[in-house]
Amino acid sequence: MSKVLIIGGHGKVAMRLAPHLVERGDEVTSVFRNPDHEAEVAATGAQAVVGDVETMSTEALTELVRDHDAVVWSAGAGGGDPERTYAVDRDAAVRSMEAAKAAGIRRYVMVSFLGAAKENLPPEDDSFFAYADAKVAADEHLRTSGLTYTILQPGMLTLEEPTGQVDVLDDVPDDGNTSVSRGDVALMTAAVLAEDATANRTIAFRNGGTPIDEAVRG
Repeated sequence: MSKVLIIGGHGKVAMRLAPHLVERGDEVTSVFRNPDHEAEVAATGAQAVVGDVETMSTEALTELVRDHDAVVWSAGAGGGDPERTYAVDRDAAVRSMEAAKAAGIRRYVMVSFLGAAKENLPPEDDSFFAYADAKVAADEHLRTSGLTYTILQPGMLTLEEPTGQVDVLDDVPDDGNTSVSRGDVALMTAAVLAEDATANRTIAFRNGGTPIDEAVRG
């Protein structure tokens, strides 16, 4: 059994992830901002904790994550306001990594996006720029943080039923097919938490033909 803390606990990936972890015997804490969502989060089997990571200091985040074995970052500002996007997707994410280190937690899983790299950033006047730039900065900080990390880079997220199968990608595919169900992103997240071979790796993926447990072993 592991004690896993999910940040962004009411998100569509997190709401699918928590039941998988609970079912296999992990102790799950899900952190989310809106108190109106408490019953929905608790229904996943996780301990529901209301907390706004955008405004939390590193010290407050350290107390939040303390006594867990792993942190999963699945939070996001949801686009729109660039200032808030940077505040959540970059700054709060970085503080959570520093908090994990301060609390002695080694394992950290980041849910990012396919193609998250400086060389792939769109023009600054593109509406996607702030999100992409913030996520790339957070990913880069994680790689140099000293934490045992896994960065997951799923393609275009869908609400299709999970298949349990993916294709691991070296880059954004030329065929334009990048879609992956949020349920399969949740399954990938659960799988990498249990697989030592995913330590300090970035895994890009879409739905495909390889069983997830096999895919994460590389």
